[in-house]
Amino acid sequence: MKIKVLMDNISSGELAGEWGLSILIEYEGRKILLDTGASGAFAENAEKMGIDLAEVDFAVLSHAHYDHSDGMEAFFAVNDHAPLYIRQACQENCYSDDGVMEYVGIHEGWLEKYRDRLVRVDGEYSLCPGVKLLPHSLDMKEAGLKARMYVKELDTFFPELFQHEQSLVFEVEDGLVIFNSCCHGGVENIIEEVRAAYGGRKIIGIVGGFHLYKNSAEEVRKLAGKLQASGVEFIVTGHCTGDEAFGILHEVLGDKVRQMYAGLNFSLS
Repeated sequence: MKIKVLMDNISSGELAGEWGLSILIEYEGRKILLDTGASGAFAENAEKMGIDLAEVDFAVLSHAHYDHSDGMEAFFAVNDHAPLYIRQACQENCYSDDGVMEYVGIHEGWLEKYRDRLVRVDGEYSLCPGVKLLPHSLDMKEAGLKARMYVKELDTFFPELFQHEQSLVFEVEDGLVIFNSCCHGGVENIIEEVRAAYGGRKIIGIVGGFHLYKNSAEEVRKLAGKLQASGVEFIVTGHCTGDEAFGILHEVLGDKVRQMYAGLNFSLS
């Protein structure tokens, strides 16, 4: 299993960075792309890394926000066959309230424009042997209110339940590895959801953003304690985690936590 970060907030060398995330995972002879960042820059990074996106077999959208989906057009331009798996609940209706409601969803019109490349899934979905897409099984209303995120239906805003968010889970020799690009529902809750879905099987690692950049130091330190108690052996995080939060996680968890950046490349057995 090989993991290559194509886009993250942190740039590296000649590779661009942006507020977005894109990761390529090679697993059992298949290439799976998770998210496409906030622009076509992830594809430019891939080319500089010697990666041919035309060889991707499957693409997955972690959730319906622009910073993970706005590069899909660039991906479809270089790959003419890989389906993009999205949740059934994905719509162009996501907003964030930072004093004023701001649209933060998928580029408007693209769900219709690229409908022939999209595969909508519901419930637990087996992408291929050893790989599953999992929705939230816990109530996410409190998480939506805390994040000040909403979905718009007709002319009314409702707190996010993150029904458009999904975890990408891989079975490896020693247990499970979770990819969840923003963990809006709370990384500790996502670990619980995956553990329940797999009958208590060991979770050895989690990769993704933790959406902590607005959280207090006290909240991050409390979460770090929960992660320590979870038994997860390694964490690779970046994007919406935030520099201050990463520093606290590293202070508490030590080398168990690794910083994500564009160009990061590592392998798992």
